[in-house]
Amino acid sequence: MNGVHDMGGMQDMGPIQYEKNEPVFHASWEGRVRALAHAMAAWGKWNLDADRFEGELIPPGEYLRESYYERWFAVLVALVVKHGLVTAAEVESGKPAAGSLKATPPLHAAGVLPVLTTGAVSSRDVPVAPHFKVSQHVRTRNINPAGHTRLPRYARGKFGTIERDYGVFVFPDTNAEFLGEKPQHVYSVRFAARELWGGQAQPQDAVYLDLWDDYLESA
Repeated sequence: MNGVHDMGGMQDMGPIQYEKNEPVFHASWEGRVRALAHAMAAWGKWNLDADRFEGELIPPGEYLRESYYERWFAVLVALVVKHGLVTAAEVESGKPAAGSLKATPPLHAAGVLPVLTTGAVSSRDVPVAPHFKVSQHVRTRNINPAGHTRLPRYARGKFGTIERDYGVFVFPDTNAEFLGEKPQHVYSVRFAARELWGGQAQPQDAVYLDLWDDYLESA
């Protein structure tokens, strides 16, 4: 969707603040939020794309004000309520409702390391023919979906070249809204920097984006 989260190419957002020797977490609560997010995702009620889409639904003012893990927490709360794992009243009170069932957690200590090191696997071993081939010239579609998409605004309607075919992967646009995985090929597509940013970009620079079949058309 078109939202404040899609900041690529936006102006006047301020400089990137580099922090030397940056810690993994700046506060202990951030680590707890990450642990909670993985633990709740283990229920299998949502997928990675749905998680990302939920973050895009955060109101713009809140999104810009919140820190990275504050957004994680906002997404987690929205998902657990939306999928019936807890109620909004339970979140507000911090206590289970009277008579609520106590569930057995699906993620135990022994399963934490595999979750952290493997992550969600989105590749699929299915016979899907590619729409494009390496070295082919393509153009990205100029789309403005209301739902989730991994095609950034700055790269829509732009010309590029297929550099590599990664194979078949779940299509995030449909997967985010539980409309099916729609597996298809994903490519590394090379765009000249000037194609994206105009004459002010350096002529030798390029940007490589990983894009699905449905984002592309023949040039």
